[in-house]
Amino acid sequence: MAFLDGWRACPRCGAEGEHRGNHFGCPACGHVVWANPAPAVQALVERDGRLLLCRRAFEPSAGMWDLPGGFLEEDEHPLAALVRELREETGLEVEPERFVGVWMEPGYQGRTVLCLTWDARVTSGAERPADDVVELAWFAPHELPRDEELAFTHFPEVLRLWRARHEHA
Repeated sequence: MAFLDGWRACPRCGAEGEHRGNHFGCPACGHVVWANPAPAVQALVERDGRLLLCRRAFEPSAGMWDLPGGFLEEDEHPLAALVRELREETGLEVEPERFVGVWMEPGYQGRTVLCLTWDARVTSGAERPADDVVELAWFAPHELPRDEELAFTHFPEVLRLWRARHEHA
């Protein structure tokens, strides 16, 4: 429950609050904050048998390789977020395809991130690093960065799954 660690006062009214298991409640105004994971989207974008990775510009994990994607905005559908995030970070328009899976990434600036992962296909756009990305690169299965060069703990598993598709194709 790292997100709520250290909370003492209600963010709505300022009264002293209470930790109640996996949430923080205010006895004065009734406001409750839950320690939910933050939803994010990421894509396995493949072209000619190569996977697109992004080098991160900022912390956490600045300079390390990342899958393109990012956090959902409030009331944003995950697929709309995937298209928006890839456009912002890469300049590419994509079409989400097969849902790949869900991973949990603990410890992202005090939050756990719920990572929703899709395969995506490039439909148009001018490739360029932007937003919080400083470099884009396409990797063949045998060229993927080492695990210690990857931005987040769940990436080795995601990339092993992607690589396995090519070994059995």
